[in-house]
Amino acid sequence: MRMTPEEYGTGDVRVPRLVGLMAVDARESARARGLVVDAPGRPDFPHAVVDYVVRQYPQPGTPVPRHSVVHVWLDFGEGEGGGGVREPRGPLPPPGGPRRELEEPGAGAPLVVLSSP
Repeated sequence: MRMTPEEYGTGDVRVPRLVGLMAVDARESARARGLVVDAPGRPDFPHAVVDYVVRQYPQPGTPVPRHSVVHVWLDFGEGEGGGGVREPRGPLPPPGGPRRELEEPGAGAPLVVLSSP
């Protein structure tokens, strides 16, 4: 949908909601309203296609002058990248002291107490 300057009386356009759109669709939606989209820290943004917009500034509905820049932050689509660290990073328990180990569930075996090395 194209917005005309007469609609707002000041030559401003309203920022569209870009969150949830793929990068290519976000650029097109903003361009149709006379806005420019930029992704801070993403020099490859002009070529990004399937990354999804997860945050934007200014917020949707904000009146801004035509040709203003809307900043967006992207994330991969579902099932794509973003795995992060999968190993536990918390502090390990202190050495020493008794350690307990249970047999397989349902085996009915009593609790086995092992001493520390």
